Amino acid sequence: SSGINAEYGEMKQNSNTKLEGKRVIFVPYKKVHVPKYHEWMSDPWLREMTASEPLTLEEEYENQISWFEDPKKCTFIICDKESGRMIGDVNLFLNDPDDPRYTAELEIMIAEPEFRGKGFGKESSQLMMFYGIKELGIKKFVIRVSNDNLPSASLFKKLGYEQVGGVNYFGEILLEFAVRDDSEHTQTLYEDVSTTIFTVYEEDEGK
Repeated sequence: SSGINAEYGEMKQNSNTKLEGKRVIFVPYKKVHVPKYHEWMSDPWLREMTASEPLTLEEEYENQISWFEDPKKCTFIICDKESGRMIGDVNLFLNDPDDPRYTAELEIMIAEPEFRGKGFGKESSQLMMFYGIKELGIKKFVIRVSNDNLPSASLFKKLGYEQVGGVNYFGEILLEFAVRDDSEHTQTLYEDVSTTIFTVYEEDEGK
């Protein structure tokens, strides 16, 4: 892929990319998704789990534009393939001061309660990691998990993430995944997402 040789910070390949997995579909975060996203973030528990501040709808629209234009951030909306419903979002950030090109922080939120604990978070995480590796050339993923969010920490450890240090000042634990082709966890990732389809996202799809 041309994305693998992208210059530092070139994250905008996803601006018109749609990814289709086994049970989820990723679409770029667009203006049409903002009202639902704003509804999700009115939930105090979700804000706590994502370390987010409450915003007005107008501020959320401004955020969507800044995220879309940010060369160091890649955001997809997660949709349930069967129903087409928006169920969460997933992000990659190139914000590591020591390795701003090949280390990405992964963030995922399954916002709709009925879709939690059913494998959607796992598939979405693997799909985003696969995208990061194949399109952006990412070599290491980092994730910060609230120490209160044990299911999330457990999920990422099963995927091959390893905890680095203890609980930090913010009550978070840091987990890392090194991409190595000779690693069992990396091979499992490739096998689990082998049927992924990349297509062009059409704005008038409405989801």
